[in-house]
Amino acid sequence: MRNAADILIVGGGLNGPALALALAQGGFRVTVVDARPAPARAEPGFDGRAYALAIASVRVLSAIGVWPDLIDRAQPILGIRVSQGHAGQGAFPFSLGFDHAEIEEGPMGQMVEDRHLYAAFRAAMAREERITLIDGARVVAQDTTGNRATITLASGDELEADLLVGCDGRESATAARAGIRRLGWDYGQTALVCAVAHERPHEGVAHQFFMPAGPLAILPLRGNRSSIVWTEATAAARAIAALDDAAYLEILRPRFGDFLGEIALEGARFAYPLRLSLAESFVAPRLALVGDAAHGVHPIAGQGLNLGLRDVAALAEVLTLARRRGEDVAGPGVLARYQEWRRFDTVKMALGMDAVNRLFSNANPLLEGLRGLGLGAVDAVPALRRAFIREAAGLNAAEPRLMQGLPV
Repeated sequence: MRNAADILIVGGGLNGPALALALAQGGFRVTVVDARPAPARAEPGFDGRAYALAIASVRVLSAIGVWPDLIDRAQPILGIRVSQGHAGQGAFPFSLGFDHAEIEEGPMGQMVEDRHLYAAFRAAMAREERITLIDGARVVAQDTTGNRATITLASGDELEADLLVGCDGRESATAARAGIRRLGWDYGQTALVCAVAHERPHEGVAHQFFMPAGPLAILPLRGNRSSIVWTEATAAARAIAALDDAAYLEILRPRFGDFLGEIALEGARFAYPLRLSLAESFVAPRLALVGDAAHGVHPIAGQGLNLGLRDVAALAEVLTLARRRGEDVAGPGVLARYQEWRRFDTVKMALGMDAVNRLFSNANPLLEGLRGLGLGAVDAVPALRRAFIREAAGLNAAEPRLMQGLPV
């Protein structure tokens, strides 16, 4: 089995479909190979997993035709509150607040459930004749040493294209087969992820509460519900994850507080060990890495998928412009442009979030005082608040065209 694709994408989660749609708009024929069968995430019931999409990420989804299927299912983020304290004691004096009205761009972002986002990508790919999706297929080998990139599936079938793109997550087999090593370290923390229903409305405000063991993010969903990303030391997280729902809630309540009234679990519970993981290179001969395959970062500020969509927008622009110029889209010079565009930004963001986690995930009383003063100082200076908001939202003139909501 051979196919006539220009680009092969391994990984059909979120970044893979986004890249396929962006490339198809540029005239490329794309084949997406997904190890999971189609129904695995197509339309399950509510399970609590959700993503915070920055303004620029929403613009990408609009530009590639996905956002119209999501707009009525998304929860706008209208404000963010950042504070620190201890479980059961509430927040310390001095906190930092952001309001969407400060940047005149509408909501600061959107919360979208995983099930809706994945289903929208599937529907958009089905509408695009330049995209072929092969699901339930595992890649067992690849060869990028010749004039074409070739992959071999577990079935024995072979597929080839000009370029191979790995969108297959932090344990990327695509990167490993290419000999790309990874740098990073274990945080000794685990993220407990769930959703809760609460009595009072959240008013579209997201909360980031820093505690000595790690941050607690409370992210607004549609209705009186919020998505929770709760970081604990790994040993404690394992013990909490093993509890039944009632006991789990008893530990969550003093951390969550009572500002939204009584809370109750909704959907499933998940646990994800946290580790910084950066590929030493985002490219190799006839190969590029996108999203978690290139970088796995701490979930502070929910930037993981947003970074992946920046990769998508940059790679799609680099490849589309190269094709228009008549270049080999998998040539070393073309791939180098993608790496130069994305690697510094990614490393800066990853190390920045790593530093914030280390600064806030401790109970040092001196640092607690300095952190409080820092939060209060930023909160008191409108220009600084706006700068933080714009950076997190991806509102930067140097961003790829798709992140500005423009076609390539």
